[in-house]
Amino acid sequence: MDMNQYLSMFIDESNDHLQSLNESMMGLEANPEDLSIVQVIFRSAHTLKGMAATMGFEDLASLTHQMENVLDLVRNNKLRMQDFIFDTLFKSIDALESMVEDITGGGEGKADVSAIVSSLQAIVRGEVPAAGGAAAEVTAAAAGNAADAQVYLDEFQYSVLEQSLQEGHQVLYVDVAIRKDCQLKAVRAYMVFDLLERSGEVVKSFPSVQDIEQEKFDYGFSLYYITQKDAGEIQKMILNLSEIDTVTAVALDQESLRQMGQESVAATAEAPAPAPALEAAPAASNASPAASAHGREENKAAPARAGGAPSPSRTIRVDIERLDVLMNLFSELLIDRVRLEQLASEVQNGDLTETVEHMGRVSGDLQNIVMKLRMVPVDTVFNRFPRMVRDLAKSLDKKVDLIVTGADTELDRTVIDEIGDPLVHLLRNAVDHGVESIADRVAAGKPETGTVHLRAFHSGNHVFIEIEEDGRGIYPKKILGSAVKKGAITQEQANAMSDDEAYQLLFAPGFSTAEVISDVSGRGVGLDVVKAKISSLGGNVTIYSTPGKGTNFSVQLPLTLSIIAAMLVRLGSEKYAIPLSSIVETGIVKQSQIRTIHGNKMLEFRGSHIPLVSLSKIFSIPDYDESTEEETEIVVVRKGERLVALAVQDFIGQNEIVIKNLGKYLPEVQGISGATILGDGQVALIIDPNAFIK
Repeated sequence: MDMNQYLSMFIDESNDHLQSLNESMMGLEANPEDLSIVQVIFRSAHTLKGMAATMGFEDLASLTHQMENVLDLVRNNKLRMQDFIFDTLFKSIDALESMVEDITGGGEGKADVSAIVSSLQAIVRGEVPAAGGAAAEVTAAAAGNAADAQVYLDEFQYSVLEQSLQEGHQVLYVDVAIRKDCQLKAVRAYMVFDLLERSGEVVKSFPSVQDIEQEKFDYGFSLYYITQKDAGEIQKMILNLSEIDTVTAVALDQESLRQMGQESVAATAEAPAPAPALEAAPAASNASPAASAHGREENKAAPARAGGAPSPSRTIRVDIERLDVLMNLFSELLIDRVRLEQLASEVQNGDLTETVEHMGRVSGDLQNIVMKLRMVPVDTVFNRFPRMVRDLAKSLDKKVDLIVTGADTELDRTVIDEIGDPLVHLLRNAVDHGVESIADRVAAGKPETGTVHLRAFHSGNHVFIEIEEDGRGIYPKKILGSAVKKGAITQEQANAMSDDEAYQLLFAPGFSTAEVISDVSGRGVGLDVVKAKISSLGGNVTIYSTPGKGTNFSVQLPLTLSIIAAMLVRLGSEKYAIPLSSIVETGIVKQSQIRTIHGNKMLEFRGSHIPLVSLSKIFSIPDYDESTEEETEIVVVRKGERLVALAVQDFIGQNEIVIKNLGKYLPEVQGISGATILGDGQVALIIDPNAFIK
């Protein structure tokens, strides 16, 4: 029996079950006594085991079988869920995900999971891990030569380093050994980090920065570092510090970084389960895990957790390319419908007119359905964040609640595919640098548990995604001080900047205000990537912050990249479309109102002067020149706070248009973002207002 034909189905369904396992485990961690959730987890694991065994992926099936054994004891009240059991099951799910990823990439889904299997079997036997067992191993590993220690990267850190390489920065792997006779090795290590921070950004270190500060390391440490300087220069800089024994700095390229990333994934899959110190079992079972973050999704249907058979699936998977073809064919159908309506009005045949009118109503309904087919709930992106925040909060020893609202808000599939990574960067920044440590929160009179809100909602032709936390907030003076210190701006420019302008400095490449280096992120590392990605999708990011109270990152995105509302205008014999989302207002101006300042045409608009751009001159339209007319129609468009007026001949009206790109045969035309086919078959070019404002 040929299993290859079922492989894509197996991969899709496995990913669905793994996502379900993650979500259900998060729910169980918040409510450890709820056995109905255990039933859901057991069912998903059992189904996954059966599918893997059928497809011949034995490693995947055997690991799932060991998970089943633990879950079976829990659902039969023979075992109480505790912190170390949650951690082991989460590690098992991570290992399953890496196996499925390997299968997706054409591999056989094999991995050495003996350590995780041993931990699961120990749980079944009722063995409680000894306090400090794993911690002692970690300390022993750290006590070895730092050159032998590998700094493992997570997905976020790897993406930051990869992006930095693409932007022309140097990515270095630095290994530092401090002299054995050094009395204050933590201070010496701090001096190294401080020196490096002046010329770049430390992304990850081993041991962690917290361990180094507390002298929980031998006489060496390793780190990944982003800079503009070369390896030799960095090596000399560190060696100039006193009491430094040896320094090795190696520049990484894309290939060597990729190999490091693969080793990190393998190490994560093979890592043994941690063994935290446990209180007496009854005490541990009565409290939910304190140090962990748990996801809580409002607007979720509760019956999903109830026992009994799951409801049958009401969805099918369709390749996105097929939807694109459907959209193109439908636009052709609209053109023919308009042509038929014109012919019917000329022929004046009653039966023909009635049939064409009915066809018009049906195709109108069909248009709504086709447009909705490409829309996907943002839930498909949001559902991986509760687990990520939970793990991040545990690693930072913080208490964080992630509250998700509006997960059913819909966005175009092409936007959904691209928005995941920017949101990961923003969430990690919120948890790491927004939410304070437990001690700081208590000192500030706040609850121990920080709250991060992840919201999505519609507003006009846009979808807004907000990430808001009740942390320390952003201090504009601190940003400006750091920018002046780094030479990004002058003191005079800093004095003239508003708070909003200061916040925008956070999006400058490599900018960071962090006083304490973190293994997770520094505000500014990755934020330039966030800004670039969201801008490429036609959106923007706004920051609202109250010092001491918290920060809100608001991401504005277009509802869809394939269908937009537009204003159709005429210039001579040509027609153009301007996206409604960019238009502030339309109007008519007399020639006497237009002024020339330094050779540029300007127009008085609501108390200020804005540029007037002649589209007929920019696009070399031969049969229209607005300067010969007494009055000119204008369209005022906006990008951020900047406005510009576009001169047109006539307004045709508003319309929903299907965007078509200009194809690879046409060069990139300045000021044009695409084209659309109108009802009469004529092509109208779509104007990109951002190009004129730039």
